Amino acid sequence: MKQLLALDVGSSSARLIVYRCTEREITAHITLSAPFAFHTDSTGASEADAESLRAVIERLLDDLCARPDLPPLDAVCTATFVGNLLGVAADGRALTPIYTYADTRCAPFVDILRAELGEAGVRASHQRVGCMLHTAYHAPKLLWLRQAGVQAEQWTDFATYLYRAWFGRADVPCSYSVAAWTGIFDGVALQWDAAWLDRLGMRPEQLPPLADYSAAQRGLVSAYAERWQPLRDVPFFLAVGDGAAANVGSGAAAHGETALTIGTTAAIRTISTDHKPDLPFGAWRYRVDTRHHLIGGATSEGGNIFQWVRERFDLPDSETLEAALRQRAPDSHGLTFLPMLAGERAPHWNPNAVGTLHGVRLSTEGVDVLHAALEGVALRLAAVAHLLKLPETPIWAGGGALRGSAAWAHMLTDALGVPLRLVADDEPTSRGAAILALAGLGEAALTDFPPPLAAVITPRPDHARALRAAAERHAALYQALYGTP
Repeated sequence: MKQLLALDVGSSSARLIVYRCTEREITAHITLSAPFAFHTDSTGASEADAESLRAVIERLLDDLCARPDLPPLDAVCTATFVGNLLGVAADGRALTPIYTYADTRCAPFVDILRAELGEAGVRASHQRVGCMLHTAYHAPKLLWLRQAGVQAEQWTDFATYLYRAWFGRADVPCSYSVAAWTGIFDGVALQWDAAWLDRLGMRPEQLPPLADYSAAQRGLVSAYAERWQPLRDVPFFLAVGDGAAANVGSGAAAHGETALTIGTTAAIRTISTDHKPDLPFGAWRYRVDTRHHLIGGATSEGGNIFQWVRERFDLPDSETLEAALRQRAPDSHGLTFLPMLAGERAPHWNPNAVGTLHGVRLSTEGVDVLHAALEGVALRLAAVAHLLKLPETPIWAGGGALRGSAAWAHMLTDALGVPLRLVADDEPTSRGAAILALAGLGEAALTDFPPPLAAVITPRPDHARALRAAAERHAALYQALYGTP
């Protein structure tokens, strides 16, 4: 039996979970968590203070190491929110905030780069780095920061910053998985993209060295070795992207397997072991490790849309609302809701797209708006699935938003047109990080631990037909507002 500590740094909380791993199952033994929040404002900022977030995580580790029931650990593994950028000094000190994937202040530089590269150049970059030209990625952010006069010895990510502080070394690498979310990493050659470095006027030394997540780090610096004695000799695997870990933890670790995750936002992703898999324009190609690409698309909408409607309309309690949603016929609300309240990512990545609710009448009620919103998210995810040309096989599905509403899970199944395997595990990201650590230790393959299922939901033919018709109406409204994608 192996005992693993998984550190999951999400976009709203940090969690520590100690897993007991046998040949057949992985079970959580100890769980600690602490909330935090990104700073956002009307300028488009979305950032976090590196020292404050580091302190949150270190206090959790203090609490864990003080527990008398903490077993001897075989490894530490980390999954983190990705697409974050942090400027550091030569001694590793943070010089800037953590600029997150949701920070849009660099938007003017997306337009500048798009005009400079032209359509052919944008598409060529997409094929090399696997990412669209968008505010979520590093190139426009780095140009914006340069114009703003922000300087750093090196630009890194939060997880690498943490590890460098804990191990006291400037040569701690960034994993291929985390690097793949930057938009300036060649995910086939497994190196920083030379063309983007040239355009940004950067040397490779201004970014971290690279390695697979299995390049475990050992030997905590003396202050941390004394502070966290149970961890002093334990290997720390490099961090992986939270989406990559979630796919593995959700059961979608084999070639061609697909996972759908709905939390605050949503993503649909499939694994490929091809050397250079096909990448449709509008999708992204990230990395799990050297053998596994992660191809998919994310939307800016998910559980946040559910929460937005709940906060702004007079709706009944959750149990009553769920029963009402399950009794309603598909597309029976008379509304067309393009739920891009936080902007658009996949499939069209339009920086000017916003949420639109069309068809409101005096008779429209709050439950109509919620029904339309949930179907709108389902149809957006179906459009991403269509872009990816996914096989008509069951999809592993998880996330708190899905577990909270069976009615919504049925809408998603009907919109996607394939069965959903609802995963019973509430922590697919940390579970996936633990499975990756077991693989890194040589103890397991990524496919050895299929998750327990809460249910398997199959499409309802009449509902699926109704939602296909609704999808055409949604596409027509999008085209009327923004033109042909």
